Formats: sequence, structure tokens, C-alpha cells
Amino acid sequence: MAAPGQNVAVVVHRAGELRLENRPIPEPGPNEVLLRMHSVGICGSDVHYWQHGRIGDFVVKDPMVLGHEASGTVIKVGSGVTHLQPGDRVAIEPGVPREMDEFCKSGRYNLSPTIFFCATPPDDGNLCRYYKHSASYCYKLPDNVTFEEGALIEPLSVGIHACKRAGVTLGSKVFVSGSGPIGLVNVIVAKMMGAAVVVVTDLSASRLQKAKEVGADFTIQVKNETAQEVASKVESVLGCMPEITVECTGVQACIQAGIYATRSGGTLVLVGLGPEMVTVPIVNAAVREVDIRGIFRYCNTWPVAIALLASKRINVKPLVTHRFPLEKALEAFETTKRGEGVKVMLKCDPTDQSP
Repeated sequence: MAAPGQNVAVVVHRAGELRLENRPIPEPGPNEVLLRMHSVGICGSDVHYWQHGRIGDFVVKDPMVLGHEASGTVIKVGSGVTHLQPGDRVAIEPGVPREMDEFCKSGRYNLSPTIFFCATPPDDGNLCRYYKHSASYCYKLPDNVTFEEGALIEPLSVGIHACKRAGVTLGSKVFVSGSGPIGLVNVIVAKMMGAAVVVVTDLSASRLQKAKEVGADFTIQVKNETAQEVASKVESVLGCMPEITVECTGVQACIQAGIYATRSGGTLVLVGLGPEMVTVPIVNAAVREVDIRGIFRYCNTWPVAIALLASKRINVKPLVTHRFPLEKALEAFETTKRGEGVKVMLKCDPTDQSP
């Protein structure tokens, strides 16, 4: 392996202040690996920390490296690591439990209150040239899976976790609200899990076009309809009410439409995060036995995603619409903030800018 150069990192200092900085190259601990980062996607949460300096109770108090949708190459392994070696290409699961608590024991480690999570204050992310991570949460990529596909496993995992929580199965009729990156991965996963029909709503015609491209059967461009009107449009294109609604916007009116749209006895999964308090027709949901479920990130999804990508059962490549070298990170963040394209990918290795 070539000797490492400088460790350039994308760092948010406070709301509105994003900088490229040199950080020391970390030394991996006994159960860690040092990675040369390759591809890192920009998430809405990264932009939110840059713009607002916080998400809910998570506040940027000290400078923090952004980035949590990532892949790279192992260049050094800790003394206790046996399943990885230098040269291995890996996808990184950004959430690493710090202790074996009740949530870890039950297999729902994403709910552990002390979990380490890349680019969630105070934990640094991996939008940098060199990054160390727990070896157990680095997953070897097969040769036919690209670095970018590896980085896209993170948003894809949100879709896998949401569709599992929703109970998508053979023949399901599914309504996905919102056609951003997370709406799109839910379309891909719902179809993969056997959904017969998927209908997607969004404000943007270009995003709905992308939803069609990744497998949506119907799209509805929302203009200024009421929540009930959106629900009845969904019912009319499907010919019935969907059993499952996956709400990916967090917008109050969309959550309302999600409740009205879902068939009695069906399930609404809330994926998008908006304001802490929203007004919803909860009695409508209660008397029709519509189950409302939340999701928090994901757990146990990387092996599933890698198997799906390696077998070519799903295609996430159309999600990447823009690529920037790490040095142009500020430009990449501005592009994401303007809502251009779908997924903006940063290329961290100056010697290899390939997908």
C-alpha cells in the first residue's frame, strides 16, 4: 500500500460554517481498521447540520467531520482483526454499539442509546481521506459491487428496514410519499420484496421521473391538494387503498395524507423526520386500526444489501446523479442544498475517481 498523504476532511464548525481541514491520520485500535476512503454520499442530515448546526437534540458543539454513507479500502488492520486484510474493499455501517445492552442482546442495536454513529454529534463521520472504524461494522464488497454501490448501502438500508417494519410482502400495494433518495430506495426495496404496485407522490416532476426509472408503477405530482385529496388520488390510481404507506418527507400534510390513504387494518411507516410536533388525524387512524410505526436508521441490513447488489437483483446506480472530488466538497454541498439531482457522491481518493 502506498504511504498515506494528508488527511483532508470536511468539517462543520457551527451553523453555516463548513471547511476543508487537515486532520491527523488515525491509528486503528485492536478491533479497528484504517481505511482509505473512496466514495461518500451526501445525506440531507449532513446538509442540515451544516445549515442549522443541529437536528433535534443532537447539537454541533465542537467541529465535526460530516459523512456517513461510505465505502473505502482497508490499508491497516488492528491486532485483533482476522476477517479483513489490507486491500479489501469495504462498505461501512456507520452505527457501532458501544456496549452490549438490552437492545443489542435483542438484535435491535440501532436503538442503543449509547451507540456511536458517524456524523451525529459528537461523533466524527467519514467524509475524509483516511478514517478508522470498528472492523465488525466494515463489510467486504464482492468484486462486482462498486465503491459507489457500497456507499449507497447506507440509504438503501433505510429502505430495507422501513419495508421490513411495514411488512411489505408478495402482492402488497404500497404508497411511497416523497421521491427523494429515501423515497426512491423504498420503491426499489418494496418492489424487490414482492410489492405488486407502488405509487409515489412528490412536488417535483423530475424526481417522479426518477421514481419511474427505479420501478414505481404510478406517480402523482402534488400541487396544492388537501391531504384528503392526495389520499383519494392515490386510491384512484391504485383502484383501491394501499395496505402500506411509507412516509418519507416528514411534512405534516404528507403524514396526514398517509393516514387518510392507508387501508383500514393497514400500516403507515414514518421514515421522514420533520418538526417535533405535528397535527394528525389520529382518531381516523385509531378507529380504522391503521398501525403507525416509526423507524430509527436500520439494523442487520448490510449483509442483505450486499447479497442483493452482488446478485444484481436490485440496481441503485441510477441514484447517483453528481460526482465531485473531495476538494470540491463545498460545491457538492451547495448542489445538494439546492435540491439538484438525487444523490451527490464525493470521491475521496485522488488516485481513483472511478464509481
